[in-house]
Amino acid sequence: MRERLAVLGLGHETNTFSTVPADLRKYEDGGIHRGQALVDHYAESQATWAGFLAPRPDDPVETVPLLAAWINPCGAITREAFETIVDEMTERLAAALPVDGVLLGLHGAAVADGYPDADAEMAERVRAVVGPNVPIGAVLDMHANVSPRLVEHVDVLLPYQTNPHVDARARGIECRDRVVEIIRTGRRPALALEQLPLVVTITRQDTREEPMRGLLEYERRLEQRDGVLDVSVVEGFPYADVPQMGMSVLAAHRDGPAAARRVAREMAERVWAAREALQGDGVTVEDAIARIAAHRGDKPLLVLDVGDNVGGGGPGDSTVLLAAAVREKVGGIVVVLLDPQAVESLADRAVGDRVRIAVGGRSVEQDGAPVDLDAVLVGRSDGRYEEPTMAHGGLRYFDAGPMVALRTDDRITVVLTSKLVQPITPRQLTAVGLDPGSFRAITAKGVNGPRAGYADACGDLVVVDTPGVTRLSVQGFTYANRRRPMYPYEPDATYEPAPAPDDKEN
Repeated sequence: MRERLAVLGLGHETNTFSTVPADLRKYEDGGIHRGQALVDHYAESQATWAGFLAPRPDDPVETVPLLAAWINPCGAITREAFETIVDEMTERLAAALPVDGVLLGLHGAAVADGYPDADAEMAERVRAVVGPNVPIGAVLDMHANVSPRLVEHVDVLLPYQTNPHVDARARGIECRDRVVEIIRTGRRPALALEQLPLVVTITRQDTREEPMRGLLEYERRLEQRDGVLDVSVVEGFPYADVPQMGMSVLAAHRDGPAAARRVAREMAERVWAAREALQGDGVTVEDAIARIAAHRGDKPLLVLDVGDNVGGGGPGDSTVLLAAAVREKVGGIVVVLLDPQAVESLADRAVGDRVRIAVGGRSVEQDGAPVDLDAVLVGRSDGRYEEPTMAHGGLRYFDAGPMVALRTDDRITVVLTSKLVQPITPRQLTAVGLDPGSFRAITAKGVNGPRAGYADACGDLVVVDTPGVTRLSVQGFTYANRRRPMYPYEPDATYEPAPAPDDKEN
């Protein structure tokens, strides 16, 4: 008989410094997919869910799609949203019993009102439904803040190991295969977590660049050892004020807890040795504008607005870079802003009309102010577009709501959206009739997320140290709940690995 695997989960990357709640309305506005709708939305994408659902004609299993909930990063999940969605998730799971295994899609950095470790809370509730004998496999974002409690309630735990995240589907497939192996053999490999008192700066998280590239190469060498199933470096999410915040290492081993912990500790020591190299910086707004003005390359610059990183909880309407471009009259730049109010006010205007309007700078989460534009409306769209190739997180379908594009006489282009979407594909620009290759610079409100999708369209990167709730300098945040000491907050922090467990634990 084919193994029957339940597919479900709730994902959220929670920026606890944001005051924008992840409420039920946000999830219900296109963020929840149930049953066949889950398949329709994700199966042809490159996301984790696609990996869970991917057909295997040579070794089929039966997947039972129940519920997938996922929205853009912002503040904490409200108690109402968390209880409502997780209750429905577990009720659907209970109704689907019996199942042979569970495939759980989480982010790993979710925080809900009353649940600072929301991912572990969900895993524990799922475990309560299926009991101790049904294997649970979970895939996490590489920015997960992993806790021992989460590890306790799952059998397989696989974070993405690319940033930009281009291995989501592959990790989903691997997770499913590992769960099936447990079902068929009855053997549960040991899973070990090693937490580090360490934060990696957002600008040093690209896994194609040092020091992360070298760390992952070492990780792969460890995976060649007998009995080692997986070693994963988890970058963590520093914009969450919770005790489990920070970098960590996961290791899975066939030979028991002692073997798994030794491998996890060895990898963690390697990460700790790179702690200084894991800190980075960016250029000032003034320097970024000067670089854009001087750029004469064949491809546009990709200008990354760190402080308003939509993929980290930024509101998407910071005008710091736009205001500087307008002030200096630097043409050839395009900026995307969330501003449903401005879009609605232009609903009756046609392409080609000249308009005068203030845009962006409306949220309390950023330091800019609305910018006055005298511009021509050059594009309009319903905001729906798709990315059939690989982009960050493997997402395929996007809905930015009604969109308009405006262009000033200084050739500064502003795209206004009605819904917040991550800027991870240039199809956001083509959707509103713009040619990405026609610009001197494309500003993206992200840090690592845009890099994969924009790789072909853009040339060099400019990482800009802008203000906001996702700003580069995490030392500027006030934490009440993080562990102490931690590097780089406390430069003299030390890492003392837990004593290796006795081989008797095997």
